[in-house]
Amino acid sequence: MTRGLMISAPASGTGKTTVMLGLLRALREDGLVVQPYKSGPDYIDPAFHLAAAGRASFNFDTWAMDTNLLGGIAAQQSGADICVAEGSMGLFDGVATRGQSGFGSSAETALAMGWPVVLVIDVGGQAQSAAATALGFKSYNPDLPFAGVILNRVASPRHERLTRLGMDRAGVTLLGCLPRRGDLKLPERHLGLIQAVEHPDLEAAIAGYATFLRENVDLEAIKAVAAAGPARAPHPLPQPPAQRIALARDAAFSFTYPHLLEGWRATGAEILPFSPLADEAPAPDADLVWLPGGYPELHAGQLAAAGAFLSGLRRHAETRPVHGECGGYMALGDALIDKDGTRHQMAGLLGLVTSYEKRKFHLGYRRAVLQAPLPGFEVGAALRGHEFHYSTILDQPDAPLAQVFDADGGPVPETGSRRGHVTGTFFHLITGEAA
Repeated sequence: MTRGLMISAPASGTGKTTVMLGLLRALREDGLVVQPYKSGPDYIDPAFHLAAAGRASFNFDTWAMDTNLLGGIAAQQSGADICVAEGSMGLFDGVATRGQSGFGSSAETALAMGWPVVLVIDVGGQAQSAAATALGFKSYNPDLPFAGVILNRVASPRHERLTRLGMDRAGVTLLGCLPRRGDLKLPERHLGLIQAVEHPDLEAAIAGYATFLRENVDLEAIKAVAAAGPARAPHPLPQPPAQRIALARDAAFSFTYPHLLEGWRATGAEILPFSPLADEAPAPDADLVWLPGGYPELHAGQLAAAGAFLSGLRRHAETRPVHGECGGYMALGDALIDKDGTRHQMAGLLGLVTSYEKRKFHLGYRRAVLQAPLPGFEVGAALRGHEFHYSTILDQPDAPLAQVFDADGGPVPETGSRRGHVTGTFFHLITGEAA
């Protein structure tokens, strides 16, 4: 197995993503082939990782994935000199009920892969007290290898000196101190970071992060703490749901887990990208049209006016399957109401009406048991996925696609819809459960 490490933090908002991007690029600049990973169900960060490392990033998810799929994703590091994974939320944060191989925490991913943890701590508003946080994380699970900490948002040389004293007393290895800089924060919107394709100057930003890391972090020490875990048996990634898949791909539809696309390609499926925002119709000879999640609520007027896209989608749905996830599901519905209350006509292939004006936060893992076929899956199949959106369903007249449950087994009202050859879900598919 390739040597690796996990970049994590005590909580969200500490700056670990900018540290991750700067580290990926700096290691790449040093001539290393770097394989990035994301722990957890985030579908925005991997695109930033790709831009920084020049190599596709994959998600590990110990709640949704069994050991076979984890092994298949681990095999994607072939040819890399070093692996760097970015954690989600806090290092030990997961859900209450165990999933296919764990609770979904970044610590579980690090343990499974044998990768030491580098903890990014925001020391704003504290000094020696930060060492107590670091010591707690270091000792919370003695089996978890703990490499050290990077201090972020250090206010002054005096602040750094005091914080270093605390780390020395606690016996915590200090790998870097990052001065406070307001220009290092990535732009965000309601689902977190903006998409990588929308960043006004992503290459310059990543190059700046790498320079900043190089000036303030001991890169050689970080390379030295990377470690290889036990070998994992390689396993095939998920099979494609069709041979020729027309995949919507633009700023409105971009959230598809990389391991799915890699699995589809690895078994010979053809992925035929098209842009609804550019008013492109799906390939007329495609076997399946797949509309991923994204931000259709920000482009509803443009989508409603995309006549070639909508007519091509409707023609396909007359004889062949169409599936939409989250934003793609919304676009398949009858109408989408934007944040200003304006109603936009969508494809009308499902009766779904959603509103971004009447916002409600939906977040969490999902387990779905299909009540009708979904491309690639039969009735009764159990799927694992993740839901993250703010839109509210105003009308859902079609038959439900599945019984859907949260991570603790509680029923979820967003059951998905089906009509003819068309299906849709609010959850993003991660994998099916083994029979």
